[in-house]
Amino acid sequence: MSAPALHRVAVLVLEGAKPLDVGIPAQVFTTRASMPYEVRVCGAAPGLVTGGDGLSYHVAHGLEALAWAEIVFVPGYRFPDREDPPPAVVEALVAAHERGARLAAISTGAFALAATGLLDGRRATTHWHYTRALAAKHPAVRVDENVLFVDEGSVLTSAGAASGIDLCLHLLRGDLGVAASHHAARRLVAAPYRSGGQAQYVPRSVPEPLGERFAATREWALRHLDEPLTLRALARHAEVSPRTFSRRFAEDTGYTPMQWVMRARIDVARELLERSQRGVEQIAGDVGLGTGANLRLHFQRILGTTPSEYRRTFAKGE
Repeated sequence: MSAPALHRVAVLVLEGAKPLDVGIPAQVFTTRASMPYEVRVCGAAPGLVTGGDGLSYHVAHGLEALAWAEIVFVPGYRFPDREDPPPAVVEALVAAHERGARLAAISTGAFALAATGLLDGRRATTHWHYTRALAAKHPAVRVDENVLFVDEGSVLTSAGAASGIDLCLHLLRGDLGVAASHHAARRLVAAPYRSGGQAQYVPRSVPEPLGERFAATREWALRHLDEPLTLRALARHAEVSPRTFSRRFAEDTGYTPMQWVMRARIDVARELLERSQRGVEQIAGDVGLGTGANLRLHFQRILGTTPSEYRRTFAKGE
């Protein structure tokens, strides 16, 4: 049997590129048995690129890598609000997008995507420190400063470096399914999934014990998805009032508690569809949705597809 075709990923290193922003997609998508990707790190031209924070990069590829890639990552770089990338870089990004590549910015890499005009009229985000600068420099972009990442289909943007991991895992989920994304998260010792709608940061002091209790409640809920989970039960576990729990939970995750529980149930259902031969009725019981009809209803609403269609796309068997 022939090996599966590799997905092609280019990481575009601009002058002053931030080390974490470059390293995250390079490491997440590195070629291995569980990850059918090939990564090429490139610059405006092959050779030495001066990076940020005392590091430089010797890249083997120039802009021809963008014509090769299916996904192009643009890491953040220094002083993005002062000048645009070189015209050749902007043109290569536009050409890659027109050819069908997805463009994904990490942190201030959003400025490079905005320079192409591809973000005009679309939602986008960047590091919280630069959101106002992005809105001022590119007023046609609908800048959202209160999210971790934004997926506009063929163009995606994320906030600071750590949210680049969330964006990469989000792309993995779409390409390879939940099991592959969770495997990558475990390898990175990262949270398996944070919603794009989660706030970049909470702009006030939050007592640490309360944050720890909320995290413990989420972990507890994941172990009890097959049981009835109500707002009152979750709040009781966290030892706060339902009102406080609802407000803080939405700030922490980007979802209401019941939205989060439903998505967690659908995620477990996805993994069971990918990795087991259990029927839809069995899986519905496993994840606390009761009936196959209920699972199909919420699966279609959240993912826009059916469990059987999803299984045909991502099933790996036992």
